[in-house]
Amino acid sequence: MTARKPSRKTSNPIEVPPVQQPVTAEVSAPTAPAASTAAPAKGAAAPPAKRARAKRAAATPPRPRRGGGSKEVLPAVALDGGDRARLLAGEHHAPHDVLGAHPTVGGVEFRALRPFARSVTVVAEGLRAELHEDGDGFFAGVLPLSDVPEYRLSVAYEDNETEVDDPYRFLPALGELDLHLIGEGRHEELWTALGARPMEHQGVTGTRFTVWAPNARGVRVAGDFNYWDGKGLPMRSLGSSGVWELFVPAIGEGALYKFDICRPDGSHTMRADPMARQTEIPPATASVVTASHHAWQDADWMAHRGDRPVHEAPFSAYEVHLPSWRPGLTYRQLATQLPAYVRDLGFTHVELMPVSEHPFGGSWGYQVTGFYAPTSRMGGPDDFRYLVDALHQAGIGVIVDWVPAHFPRDDWALAEFDGRPLYEHSDPSRAAHPDWGTLEFDYGRKEVRNFLVSNATYWCEEFHIDGLRVDAVASMLYLDYSREDGQWSPNEHGGRENLDAVAFLQEMNATVYRRNPGVVTIAEESTAWTGVTRATDQGGLGFGLKWNMGWMHDSLVYMSKEPVHRKYHHNEMTFSMVYAYSENYVLPISHDEVVHGKQALVSKMPGDWWQQRANHRAYLGFMWAHPGKQLLFMGQEFAQGAEWSEGHGPDWWLLDPSYEASGDHRGVRTLVGDLNAVYGAVPALWQRDTVPEGFDWVDGNAYEDNVFAFLRYDADGSPLLAISHFSPVVRHDYRVGVPDGFESWVEIINTDAARYGGGDVRNEEPLKPEAVSMHGRRSSVLLTLPPLATVYFRPA
Repeated sequence: MTARKPSRKTSNPIEVPPVQQPVTAEVSAPTAPAASTAAPAKGAAAPPAKRARAKRAAATPPRPRRGGGSKEVLPAVALDGGDRARLLAGEHHAPHDVLGAHPTVGGVEFRALRPFARSVTVVAEGLRAELHEDGDGFFAGVLPLSDVPEYRLSVAYEDNETEVDDPYRFLPALGELDLHLIGEGRHEELWTALGARPMEHQGVTGTRFTVWAPNARGVRVAGDFNYWDGKGLPMRSLGSSGVWELFVPAIGEGALYKFDICRPDGSHTMRADPMARQTEIPPATASVVTASHHAWQDADWMAHRGDRPVHEAPFSAYEVHLPSWRPGLTYRQLATQLPAYVRDLGFTHVELMPVSEHPFGGSWGYQVTGFYAPTSRMGGPDDFRYLVDALHQAGIGVIVDWVPAHFPRDDWALAEFDGRPLYEHSDPSRAAHPDWGTLEFDYGRKEVRNFLVSNATYWCEEFHIDGLRVDAVASMLYLDYSREDGQWSPNEHGGRENLDAVAFLQEMNATVYRRNPGVVTIAEESTAWTGVTRATDQGGLGFGLKWNMGWMHDSLVYMSKEPVHRKYHHNEMTFSMVYAYSENYVLPISHDEVVHGKQALVSKMPGDWWQQRANHRAYLGFMWAHPGKQLLFMGQEFAQGAEWSEGHGPDWWLLDPSYEASGDHRGVRTLVGDLNAVYGAVPALWQRDTVPEGFDWVDGNAYEDNVFAFLRYDADGSPLLAISHFSPVVRHDYRVGVPDGFESWVEIINTDAARYGGGDVRNEEPLKPEAVSMHGRRSSVLLTLPPLATVYFRPA
């Protein structure tokens, strides 16, 4: 990256960065070569002009200089050799002790470190005094003043001059309470304390830079405002907290920066800010100074989203990969299309695959490097807020996938951040994730737990997110996850449970629910761990919902079989009811099921194209009637036949009226909309999802017919009868037992209807119960079962 030199004699020298908003000011403007983006290598020869100045300084004894106002500038006492060496090496923990202005014998001593500067002049009211050059970019002098004035520095280079506030005249801009909470690992708003925060400090506007790096020997700020040479901006250590801080005047929104960290071995690494709230667009990796200016318009949504507990409310989620839903759209462009599409289909929520910044698009966002930054691929943080706001105003909740299980090894990100394992476990066998080539977080370290717990609340509070779907929970819970014997060590009780991860998940859930009424957390947990959705004060993990991976796997196995063989797999569809009330479940047909050779949902189905679509529709009907909430991945709502690819997203062309088979796909989409409409209108389908009283088998053993018949009940006892028939034949006069007390039953959903692309075998007239015992009930009805279809009936 090439920064542009400021014009001569400006007090606002920063130029507009290439891709961000204008930056308000700059600290210094060295005359390094324009193409340089980093400090000169350690030990490299100084520029010729600098060598000449050093030679003249060595040959000429220092003498007092006269500044404006008849103040003589006396030479300062030589800087201690150790301080000098540590500052130049980027290893100083207290640069404010030696840089800036300090009372001394005979007046006030000023010292500045300005690499490549020709001169540095102290400027104050009635005062302008040029400091002595002490070599290596140091400038110092003593002025006969009684007190330290409010001063600025005029810094002259070979071809320009800038006037700036001295960063080393400011007190720490981070409070003692913040440091105490960070030290305790209990700072629930960590993003307000760490990272880059534009602010006014001691009457001066600028940016406070803070970073946790307890193993570092020194930390400096480098950015587009100092040609990526951090030598002139060393940060100070704030004691045992491990936090480093520097307030840099005049730096504002849009500035690019990183932290130049001196590792314990003396080597340097340039790192992105772990707390960055905005990043460059990948593959660029710098952090961006940012602040929010979004004015939220969703007050009504936020006030009422928690009116009903989520497990007793309708919840039908449309899963979206934002970069590929409509490739090329920005967040704001998505805000004009996505809410309307989801609302028309009747989904109550969208679930967004990870939006946190990630360097590799092919990871789909599951290898995060910027946990506090929405990906810049589609716009800035306020643009993402605009999208969430638009969804809320359309009455749609927003769930985001959150990935606290692991992080990638990129050498500019979190891995060995300050030269030693910091965010990852210090034991390499515990740190290395065996499946994904990534690193696992050290959940036993309080600062790391704080980083993640605060991150969960950050998304809910800063972006009004309504829920977090926590990825890969099983890999966090078990020490032996994907590890063979000898590759893992048991916990203190001799078990395989990761007790640190359990404590972290409990703390995260308890904190999120306490701070954010109406928010739900959802676990992607694929094992039989007990109490995933049990409250933390009862020993559970504290999630609100859990993905039912067993139902997903078993039901798809059944559906993949030819109808003639399905009777041998009947229990694959009924087994889920054995454990249906052990947790609060979501039934997920997610992105994971339609990639990597698993085929799209319709393509998993047997038979010809008509039968595949019929199976697809019947399965969706079964899914929407089954206890549990629903999740459907984009493209499956219109029976896309190809697997999903993040490179081009859904095959929207299948819906184009000019495509001769578009009616087939539009029919399936129409069904999804109707299923959601009925689902929202019939409390029996969602109100008692998590209690046995909400479900009753009518016939769960009709394996010869490939039929599943069951009742759903709402809180008042009003029923809905659902019958799924997975054979490609019409069954006339099929008798089904029904509850007493209802005069007739009417068909409200039939997945074989012509408008969905079916054969339109329907029950058009109300069904009158007869006093004929069936399925253990005194009354029954005769109906027609369409082929490969699901039908719903309600009392008239």
